[in-house]
Parts: sequence; structure tokens; C-alpha cells
Amino acid sequence: MGEESKRKKLYKIEEIEHFPIKMTDGIQLSAKVWKPISAKSERFPVVLEYIPYRKRDGTHVRDALTHPYFCERGYVCLRVDLRGNGDSEGLLFDEYTETELSDAEHIIDWASKQEWSNGNIGMMGISWGGFNSLQVAFRRPKALKAIITLCSTVDRYTDDIHYKGGCLLNENLGWGATMLSYSSRPPDPSIVGKKWKKMWLERLKNQPHLSDIWLKHQKKDKYWKHGSVCEDYSKLETPILAIGGWGDAYKNAVPELVKNAKAKGIIGPWVHKYPHFAVPKPQIGFLQEAIRWWDRWLKKIDNGCEADPDYRVYVMKGEPPKSIYNYRDGYWIKEDNWPSKAIKNKKLFLSSNNVLSLSNKKNKCSLGVIDSPQHCGLKGGEYCAIWLGPELPGDQRIDDAYSLCFDTNALDLQEDIVGSPELTVTLKASSPNGQLAVRLCDIYPDGKSSRITYGILNLKFRDSYTSPKNIPLGEEFTVKLTLDHIAYNLPKGNKLRISLSNAYWPLVWPVNDSAKLEVVKGFLSLPLRKGKKSDEWTFPASVTSKPWQGTEIRKPNNKRQILFDEATDEVFLEIEDDFGSYEDLQNKLVISSTAREKWSIHPHDPLSAKGETHWTEERSRGDWSIRTETFSSMTSDKSYFYLMSKVEAYEKAKLIFKKKRKSKIKRVL
Repeated sequence: MGEESKRKKLYKIEEIEHFPIKMTDGIQLSAKVWKPISAKSERFPVVLEYIPYRKRDGTHVRDALTHPYFCERGYVCLRVDLRGNGDSEGLLFDEYTETELSDAEHIIDWASKQEWSNGNIGMMGISWGGFNSLQVAFRRPKALKAIITLCSTVDRYTDDIHYKGGCLLNENLGWGATMLSYSSRPPDPSIVGKKWKKMWLERLKNQPHLSDIWLKHQKKDKYWKHGSVCEDYSKLETPILAIGGWGDAYKNAVPELVKNAKAKGIIGPWVHKYPHFAVPKPQIGFLQEAIRWWDRWLKKIDNGCEADPDYRVYVMKGEPPKSIYNYRDGYWIKEDNWPSKAIKNKKLFLSSNNVLSLSNKKNKCSLGVIDSPQHCGLKGGEYCAIWLGPELPGDQRIDDAYSLCFDTNALDLQEDIVGSPELTVTLKASSPNGQLAVRLCDIYPDGKSSRITYGILNLKFRDSYTSPKNIPLGEEFTVKLTLDHIAYNLPKGNKLRISLSNAYWPLVWPVNDSAKLEVVKGFLSLPLRKGKKSDEWTFPASVTSKPWQGTEIRKPNNKRQILFDEATDEVFLEIEDDFGSYEDLQNKLVISSTAREKWSIHPHDPLSAKGETHWTEERSRGDWSIRTETFSSMTSDKSYFYLMSKVEAYEKAKLIFKKKRKSKIKRVL
């Protein structure tokens, strides 16, 4: 009988909507607290989630599904908003700053000394909260006994939302635009009282354009090393439960943490969401897994948690490509130790006639030239799929047509692909600048092409992410490009394809003079594990706490359109995510949000690239109403990036604040 079924006592709980916690400089951060009523006479461990996303009108839906569950089982839960966000005082100047992390340490120390605390603190979070959980664990505060990190990274430069493989991600602009909108919203007058407007205007006046900050650091310098726990894994002494999803951007951190730290890893088929309500299904009982983790490390219950397999991953069975999956068929496998001796690498060689072969025949001539139009990559999906309509990679045939491709014959692969494939390729380049995108695809008998995994590399960073150097002209050079981790079962009779391109728009911003790349030779190292037909591990079924209660006023709606201008040859990707409008039944706050993105490029001109965003945020209650409109854009020429941001704030439809900024940043990439 498991610990959950043994548990007889569920605690009655109280929720405190606003609990101020004073920092060392006097600034008060706002926390929502879930606390067992018996905390007046009993002491409990504490679980902290610490993020900027507004506990009252941002993460309230997911918080309601999660924290009360922990609390009912004997935990005090703190959901704290960072400085300058939600109902917290102060200002936000960047992500993962020294102030943010030292505030977290202060909160942990403070929580450990409260009369309702047993002194043991756990920290948990997804995305930003997963990042700073790792980063705080890296600093080793005495009271922090365990963490759960979801959808996070160990390397802020090479594998985050700003840069990947030394390439500038367009999400650097997109994420900066998101935070520009998020942080432009005011505190709630019903929480902070009459000072809400003063706090709001202070935020608006001091709000940075984060994309600008990040773009000033185009190689891996001290800025990115700060917060990158891979710089010294030995400092991660805290037990870590690391969770990711194959549909998410952040899948590589889980095996890296399991390999290098005191960590257990779980990866399912999911996008960027908590796995007890994520898609694609199947979901798992994340809350039960979390309770086992907290019980072991925060309550010192000997439940065998540390004896669980090091690495549990979901092997997805191959399916025809879709940009939305509600369910992925597959099975769970386990590895007691990672890296696993059960994984064997098989070499597949790039061969003449566009063949991916088991035999290494010496090629008498060039294997082909990579010379993609700038809009190659349109079916790549979102860098970080988060459950907003059609975000996953679609049919790759369009992008394959613009790429140099190598196919196997039809296969009856007896093994599963489990791990990170690696391409070693020798090239000649026509320019000192260039990038390489590599996609591993599953090819169906009818020609459909489904992306299994991918990797990208700015060729200036082929030897080092700290010291870029030009590509040697007319000379052969060899690069190794590691693709993202994956667990995949290839359907019998399908082919494997390696697709090579020197553009990947709109995922990656183009280099200013992209090299044509002649392929001399190369091979793919494919990690294989003996295939299974059934689960090697079973998780409990998904459960949640009682859902948040609200009234829908306007239904959410998501659009994603690719447009071709026949007059100018420009190609556009237009995205609109209308998050709808609804009223909180408890506090009567009406919430509305809409995000728009437009990405455009000319197929034969990398300097034509342009990104534009526009966010609208509205909040109202009774006769109180506010609206913010935030805009961002980016263009470039051969030498510089050009960024623009604009914020407009309205009170009762009257413009009360406006700020526009422009910046010019020298190109390294």
C-alpha cells in the first residue's frame, strides 16, 4: 500500500490572499498562503513557489489545482510574487538577478523561523520558478532541503529562450515583449489600497525592455554564466526532482541534472505545463509524486523515494505530423542509472544520392550544397509550446524541400531512439558567417514528414560559446551538432531523414551573410535502446485540487497564419492569442488579455527580417478599470540590431502614461 493510500488525515486549510513579507531593505513582497488551520498548534514543512506572474490574476488557475493539495496533506504553501509584479512592492530590472535570488534566500530563512514551520523548506516551480529553484539550490541556503524543478535549464546561454547553439532565437524579442506586458500591469487596489496608482506609475517609468538587455550579451559571458548551474554541478547538494516534456523547449536539462547532480528525472509527452493537467496526454499524478518527494526530504519519512529509478521517460510512438496533439500513444521506460549502459549508438552515414546509410562508403564528390531560402523553417512550430493552439511542428515536407536531405531505406527498427542524436559533418563555406539547422524526421510511406528532434548551431561558435571565430573560407572544417534529447519509437516501414538547412525562420534570426555550405562527409550517431511494447513504469493517475471558479465573458481564441505576398515575395507568420475575458467569482476582478505577433522576411534577403509584437492587458472591477498596450519590434542590418518598445497605460480609457524607446546594438551574430 502506497503512502497516499495510507494517509488518513487531510488537514482543513485556510487561504490568505495577501501576506506581506518584508525584505532586508524594507520592500514588502506579497505572498498568497495556504496553511493548515492546525498550524496554530502544529509545525509543518513549507513549499515555496516564487515567480513574477501575478498570483491573483496570472497563475491563480494553476495555483488552485496544486497548492491546496499539498496543504491538505500537511504543508504550508507560499506563492510569492517577485519585486515589481503583482501586489509586491519594488521594481523588476531583469530575470534571475542577485536581488531576486537573495530575496528568495531571505524568504526561505524567514519561513524556516515561523511558529508554524518545522524549519524544512522545499522550493518548486515551472519555467521561471524552475530556473530560480535550481539557482537558489546552487546557493545552498541552510533551510532548503529539496526542490522540484519543471521545464527549466542548466545553461542560460546555450539552451534557453534567448540563444540556442549560439543562434539568436526570435523568442528573445517575443519573451521580452511578454514581460514588457506582464510587468506593465498595476497592483490590485483591493490588496494594496490607495497607493496602487503610485506603485503602477513607478513600475511604468522604470520598466526595462528586457530584450534590449539580453541582446547586448550575444556570447556566453559572465552575464549568462550567472544562474547557469552547469558551471559547477558540485554546488547542487539539494535533492532535485527534475521534470520536462518532449513538447517543451526545456527537455535537455533533465538528463543533464540526473547525470551530474543528486536528481531524479521524469520526461513525458507534454508541452510547457505541469504534468497533472498538461497536454498531450497521458498525464501523470504529479501531485502524488511531489508529495512523496516532499514527505521524504521535508518530513523525513522513509518512503523509498530515493530508490526510484534515476530516469523515467515516455517513449512516444511515431504518429503523422500535427501541430496539435491531444494524446500521444507510447509507453514509459525506466533507467536505474543515467547515462544508461542500455543505450547503444549506431552510426548512419551521409552518402551520395541523398542516402543515409549504414555503410561508410567513401564519396568521390560533394554530397550536396545547403542553400536554403530565408523562410525555411515555417513549419517548425513554437520554440516553447505552451498550449496556445497550433504550436507544435507540423508536416516538415515544406521545410524539407528547402533543405539538403538524406534518407534511410524503409526500416524495421527494433530499438527506440532514446537520448540525444549527434551529427558530425565536414563542410566548406562560402562566407565567414553561417548557421546550421539539423532536423531528424520520421518519413511516412505517403511522404509525410514528422520532426522527431532538432538542433541548431551558429558556426562561429563551433569550438566555443565564449570566443566566436569566423568560418575558414574554402577550407574543410568539421562540426559536431548535438540534437535535443528525445524518446521515440519509429513505426515499422517508415524512413529516417536528416534535413540540413542554413536558415530556420522564424525560430532563429538570420545571420547577416549566411554561408552556402558544401557537405563533404558526415555521420549521425543515433542513441538506441531495445524497444518495448508495454510500460516499464506506472505512475498514479492525475488528480488536482478543486478548480478555480470564474465566469467566462469572452471565449479564448488562437490563430496562426502563414501568408505569402505574391507582389513582394515576402513571407509572413501572423499569430494572435486571445486569452479571452473572465470574472473571478471570489474577488470580482475582470481579466482580459490578447497577444499578437508578426514575423516577416524575404526569402532571399536575411536583412529583411522583422519581428513585431503587440499586447493588450485589461483589468476592471466596478468603476475601476485600466488597460495597457505594449509594442515591440526588431530589425537588423549587417552591423546592428534595431529595437523599439512602447508602453501606453490607460485609466478609465484615458491615456495617463506613454513611453517609447529605441536602441541600436552592434551585431556579434
